[in-house]
Amino acid sequence: MFHDRARIHVQAGRGGDGALHFRREKHVPKGGPDGGDGGPGGDVVAVADADLRDLSGFRAKRRFAGGRGGNGGGAGKHGADGATVELRVPAGTQVFDEDGQLVADLAHGGARVVLARGGAPGRGNKRFASSVRQTPRFAETGLPGDEADYELRLKLLADAALVGLPNAGKSSLLRRISNATPKVAAYPFTTIQPVLGTVDSDERQLVVADVPGLIEGASEGAGLGHEFLAHLERARLLVHVIDVAEGDPAERFEQIDRELKAYGAGLAERPQVVVLNKVDLLPEPPSFEPDDPRVLRVYALSCATGEGVERFRRGLFELCPPAPPTQERPDGLAEFLVYRPKPDPRRAFRILRTDRGFRVVGRPPGEEELDAALREAGARTGDEVEVAGEALELQ
Repeated sequence: MFHDRARIHVQAGRGGDGALHFRREKHVPKGGPDGGDGGPGGDVVAVADADLRDLSGFRAKRRFAGGRGGNGGGAGKHGADGATVELRVPAGTQVFDEDGQLVADLAHGGARVVLARGGAPGRGNKRFASSVRQTPRFAETGLPGDEADYELRLKLLADAALVGLPNAGKSSLLRRISNATPKVAAYPFTTIQPVLGTVDSDERQLVVADVPGLIEGASEGAGLGHEFLAHLERARLLVHVIDVAEGDPAERFEQIDRELKAYGAGLAERPQVVVLNKVDLLPEPPSFEPDDPRVLRVYALSCATGEGVERFRRGLFELCPPAPPTQERPDGLAEFLVYRPKPDPRRAFRILRTDRGFRVVGRPPGEEELDAALREAGARTGDEVEVAGEALELQ
C-alpha cells in the first residue's frame, strides 16, 4: 500500500535545570556559587531521504519526542545536550501545520527542517553571582520544548508522469519501458496507487510515475482526484496516454486537459507528449495532430505487441533533458529550515529553584497552567512556591 499522507505529533525535549550549588572543598569553608547550566533540550527534525518512496513508516508510530537536556552540576559542570530525533521522510514531502499552512517543502534529498526546537536550559546559580549578590541561592529550571501537530504530504519526484483515463494502458506502458511491475488487467482502475519506475539508457536514468486514471470531476475531488493530481505537480513532462480503440482521441485528450486546467498548479501549461495506445486494435492508426504548443510529440504504439514502444522510450530521454544542478535545490529553499510553532504562554515566566523550594518570576499564567508547569519543573505537593512575593504551599 502506497502512503502519501501522515499525521504526526512532535514534542521537543525540555531543557535541563541549572544547578544550585556552592563550592565545598577542604580549606575553603565559604566557597562561592559554582552551579553549572543545564543542557538544551533535543530538537525534532525532519530530513528528506532520497532512498525512501512513501510515508508508510509513520503508520505504526506517530508521536516523536526529543531528549531532555541534562541538569547542571557543581564545579560549573554543564548538563548534556538532549538527544535530537530525526524523522526520515521521502524527498518531495511537504509539511503543513495544524492550520493547514505550508511549513516546509523538502524537495531534495538532504533538506532538513526543525519541526520542534528543544527547550532552553536553565542557568546555574553561578551565572547570577555579582558584586551585589555574592551568594545567589536560586537557579533556573529548564524550559519545555516546542510541541506541535503536523500533516506530511508527499508529492512524487518524477521526470515524467503518465496521465489519462482509466484503462488507457498507462500501467502496461510503464511495464514496457521501465523496471516497474504494476498490476495490469483489462478493466478500469487496476492502478489504485501511484507507481514509480526507472527507465535506463547508457548514460542516464529517468523516473516515470504511473498515476491512477482520472475521471470527470477529478479536479474537484471526485474519486481520489486531488490526491492523484498532486503527484503530477513536480513532473517536468506529462505523458498523456489515450486508448484509441475507445473513440475519438481529440475528445479524450480534451476531457483530461479540462481536469488539468481546473486543478491548476501549472499542470495545464506543462509540456506534454501524447501516446496513442492500442493501435493494434485498429486497421489504421488514427490521425491526431493537435495544434497545441504544449504537445511536443505524438506517438502511436501498442503496449500489447510492443510496436512503437522503443521509439517512445528513446524519445523520453530527448524530451526530458537533464535537470541543471541548480534545480536540485529550488530557489529560496534553504538547506536547514527552522519552524517555530505558536508562542507557548509558559515562556512568559520562568521558574527558579531555590534553597527553600521554587520561585516564579515574570507573568504567571492561570492556576491550572502554573500548577502543571511547576510539576514539570519537579515541584511536589508540599513544596514552598514563591509567587509575586507571596510564599505558598503547593497543594
